Amino acid sequence: MKKRFFKILGISLSIVGMSMLSGCSSKQAPLPTPEYVDLERLMGRWYVIACTPIIVDKAAYNAIEHYRLDENAKIQTTYQFRDGGFDGEIKTHTPVGWVYDEATNAEWRMQFIWPFRSDYFILHVDEDYSETIVVHPNRKYAWVMARSPEIEAEDYERMLQRLRDTGYDMEAIRIVPQDWSGEKERLEQMKTDGL
Repeated sequence: MKKRFFKILGISLSIVGMSMLSGCSSKQAPLPTPEYVDLERLMGRWYVIACTPIIVDKAAYNAIEHYRLDENAKIQTTYQFRDGGFDGEIKTHTPVGWVYDEATNAEWRMQFIWPFRSDYFILHVDEDYSETIVVHPNRKYAWVMARSPEIEAEDYERMLQRLRDTGYDMEAIRIVPQDWSGEKERLEQMKTDGL
């Protein structure tokens, strides 16, 4: 019970912090998001290659983000990772998102805990929807993701450069360790759970 309270408190503080910092982004140039994001193609499992951690995931390993569009056009999200190491406890968060800018589908709102919501932008998605960058417009938070747990060094550097070019603090970016060689059971469970 006490553990759950601190987990919720940590998420709440992170979301409130992001929400409060949203106002800071209004003085900066708008983010150069894609002209159009095909939501159906964006759905599914993404491996988190790097991110600017929030309180709950500062020691995440084997992190994934999974998106599913439900019948009400809500984006059912599962953010799951091992905490503190490849054999750490599996942590799961299930925020709900929705498209805010329907002209591009690149601007979302995400809600972890009612009534707090946060802005999420798709900064980049490649042509074959194999890599993406999701960001908060305050230029403090970013998630670099791919369809596989490993990407080529030049692809990773190209995505980091996109973040640099739009004003993100690269010193805050943390590579998320990914090694699925010992995760057969978890992969089977993810498949069963539709992740």
